[in-house]
Amino acid sequence: MKQTITNCAHISWETYPFVDEAVLVFMQRSGGDLLLIEKKRGLGAGKYNAPGGRIEAGESPEEAAVRECQEEVFLTPTHLRYVASLQFIFQDGYSIKAFVYFTNTFSGSPQESDEATPFWCPLKKIPYENMWEDDKYWLPLMLEGRFVEGKFIFSDDTMVSLSITASPDFPPTAPQ
Repeated sequence: MKQTITNCAHISWETYPFVDEAVLVFMQRSGGDLLLIEKKRGLGAGKYNAPGGRIEAGESPEEAAVRECQEEVFLTPTHLRYVASLQFIFQDGYSIKAFVYFTNTFSGSPQESDEATPFWCPLKKIPYENMWEDDKYWLPLMLEGRFVEGKFIFSDDTMVSLSITASPDFPPTAPQ
């Protein structure tokens, strides 16, 4: 029987057996615009997000971050800073743990791929209404320069529970 989870407080997040681990990479160009994508397929298809995807076997989160950016938007990010740890449980049984990175150094020009349509977005015009519901809670904190830990429960596309903590200090390195 499927268990319906509606409250973050009743979950042992540290030992939860997440189905997948993934990365997101927020890139900012000079002038302040943030690179976002419109996702074409997979989880979140049709939503706006940052480039990213699942970590492959044998990859570190940072290696996955670079690979996913190269595959999705043809950019190679450098000097990645680990800025958030996000955990998601979906009531259909899927779950994912995400490592979020930020950088303002990268090479290449963003190009569309079969996975994503990239676009530059002014910070004051981030289209939260086209993003996952949790983004409007944690992304502004990350953009303020705070390290964010978020735990979210979703029923399909609807967030039913959230827990967010933000710290002024970033960890010295990301998990390996």
